Amino acid sequence: MLKKIYKLLAKRALPKIMALHRLSFRLRQTVTHYFRTQENNPEFQCEKHLGQYYTLPSAHISTAFPHGLPWRYQQQVKTFNEACMMVRQPALEVISYLKKADYSKPALRYLFYGLRGSGKTMSLCHTVHFCHTQGWLVLHVPDAFLWVKNCKELLPSSFNTSRFDQPLQAAEWLRHFKITNEQFLSKIKTKQRYVWTKSESTEEGSLLGQLVDMGISRVKSSSDVVGAVMKELRLQSGQPESNFRLAVAVDGVNALWGRSTIKKEDRSAVEPEELTLVYNLRKLMNNDWTGGAIISTVCQTGSLFISKSAYLPQELLGETGFDKMDPFIPVSVPNYSEKEFESCYLYYMDRNWLQHPQSLTEEGKKELVFMTNRNPTMMERICSSL
Repeated sequence: MLKKIYKLLAKRALPKIMALHRLSFRLRQTVTHYFRTQENNPEFQCEKHLGQYYTLPSAHISTAFPHGLPWRYQQQVKTFNEACMMVRQPALEVISYLKKADYSKPALRYLFYGLRGSGKTMSLCHTVHFCHTQGWLVLHVPDAFLWVKNCKELLPSSFNTSRFDQPLQAAEWLRHFKITNEQFLSKIKTKQRYVWTKSESTEEGSLLGQLVDMGISRVKSSSDVVGAVMKELRLQSGQPESNFRLAVAVDGVNALWGRSTIKKEDRSAVEPEELTLVYNLRKLMNNDWTGGAIISTVCQTGSLFISKSAYLPQELLGETGFDKMDPFIPVSVPNYSEKEFESCYLYYMDRNWLQHPQSLTEEGKKELVFMTNRNPTMMERICSSL
């Protein structure tokens, strides 16, 4: 008798249980739709995608960003087993400018700025991803501060005795540049002849790939090869016979006009302009060439002898750097908006990044808002312990 009653109750309850499951599934779909977008191509992202995460294809990560993603983001990619990037207004703004720009005119300079940890580097990476998907030649310097401090090997320049080479850093940058721009290296030919030693030279009309390979295999000459590559791209970009657009992306551009921690043999500091890499990159930051764009950030992290509260371009670039970069289009990168914070919170929940029971409550979410002030970096770091 009891078995019949249980079967009858189960039969009547089953439709209600199934309805609850369907409702739960629809709710999960709604929440997922809220913080994710299926539009993974930056070219087609717009205002309606703001605050949503899009997925970077693994092939794009290995080619567009062989060395250009922040270390903590790379760790997050490994932990979450996916690479997602939030669509935010600063990146969309610069992408919209890039779509409308007149590339027959001198290159426009775009400068991301904002408080520490607000997402300047990720906005730059989002913009670089757009350029990569559009088939641009991308010259990416992911951390200019690495060129003015912690140098493993410093050698007097063989080309100019008043400058210093950083062969290991130059060779590493050339390897990553080759990965990102493989399709261009067999098409672009050099306009000038370059002599490296008494027995080695790169003749006019050589493939750019041969020049890059020369710097990778002959590490001692790698700093001068980087300079030659930058010079060739500057000369050829925007010319009628050229079939590429050039995106120069520099994270921490204020390092080029700051102070270095690198010491000479007499223990005096090496000035940034005395470094071959910095000297050549500075010339590329001039907008005296056409056919491309200069996209950069000013960064407090790594800034030497600058107040930690400074974040405005004039404060971080200094008088000399500001004059050299002027005119530029400033693009402010604020902390998360309410929608962006909610999206980030839901994404962390979806990835099981939030484990503490209190963090999953409404009160816990309010506490996170208070503790982080909706700062992206603070949000990531505090949530990593929950």
